[in-house]
Amino acid sequence: MTKHTAFAADDAITAAAGVTSPQPGRRFTSYPPPTRARGGCRLAAAAARQATDPGAAGVAAGSWPELVPRHADFDDWMEKHPSALAEFESVLATAKGKQIVMFLDYDGTLTPIVKDPDSAVMSEEMRDAVRGVAEHFPTAIVSGRCRDKVFNFVKLAELYYAGSHGMDIKGPTAQSKHTKAKAEAVLCQPASAFLPVIDEVYRTLTARTAPIPGATVENNKFCLSVHFRCVQEEKWRALEEQVRSVLKEYPDLRLTKGRKVLEIRPSIEWDKGNALQFLLESLGFADSNDNVFPIYIGDDRTDEDAFKVLRSMGQGIGILVSKIPKETAASYSLREPSEVKEFLRKLVRSKQRD
Repeated sequence: MTKHTAFAADDAITAAAGVTSPQPGRRFTSYPPPTRARGGCRLAAAAARQATDPGAAGVAAGSWPELVPRHADFDDWMEKHPSALAEFESVLATAKGKQIVMFLDYDGTLTPIVKDPDSAVMSEEMRDAVRGVAEHFPTAIVSGRCRDKVFNFVKLAELYYAGSHGMDIKGPTAQSKHTKAKAEAVLCQPASAFLPVIDEVYRTLTARTAPIPGATVENNKFCLSVHFRCVQEEKWRALEEQVRSVLKEYPDLRLTKGRKVLEIRPSIEWDKGNALQFLLESLGFADSNDNVFPIYIGDDRTDEDAFKVLRSMGQGIGILVSKIPKETAASYSLREPSEVKEFLRKLVRSKQRD
């Protein structure tokens, strides 16, 4: 990948996606079927295509959009995105007779957002809750973090792990007990060709942002995260300018924004929504659209890609973790990780009753 002097148009920081209408009859066939561990991932062609997320909403350079709720009335927002705990029996009734497949974001979902990303350690209570869910349902962690780092946080070998916003998928390393998950371990890395340039940009950004107190650059293997949670607000603009000045030389990369973090990713047609589809195929549910019930729980803008996929499938539900109203394609909401833990425990108890 050669350097250029102009930054591609897809550098815009993206906002959360809006709700899309379900498309009846859609199957999990938008992407090539997975090849298991021996053959790797049959997605080389997709990795070669450089395109922005067609659903991303562009923002002018230099702007710092926040998730300002358009629904001023919280009660109105909750009516549209009710608590998944309060409506648990309704969710359970909708999923009755179908195979639940669980997808979980990590930061802000399984653990609270913390100032130091390396300190985002999962509690033992949450680990027990996730372990319990994985005993009854195929379960995957889908995170922007490096896959190995997330695995070291979670430490459950029976799960699937999708790191780098779904660009690095592997698992499980332990034999799954689920009927449709007994295939060989999955490995999918559609952005492998970008590894050299990601490493190069990581070194450059680390040096360029060093003078800005509190700024940290996290190497998530197939993507980079520039954290500014600990940066004084008056320094945010300077940090953005430093990041943009570096990325002007790399039009093959795009910039998006999460919760106090700038995300740098390869410009390929791949995100958490694609990872969800790939994992469903890998689990053997490609031809089971009427018999599978995916549940995706996440708190960040990048999770909206998965919520949109579920909406378009007309199957399963998305659950947004948030204490404030936000534009989202999720159907339900939970306020914080402690409620996520309770939701997972309720799922386990409902399965044990059956």
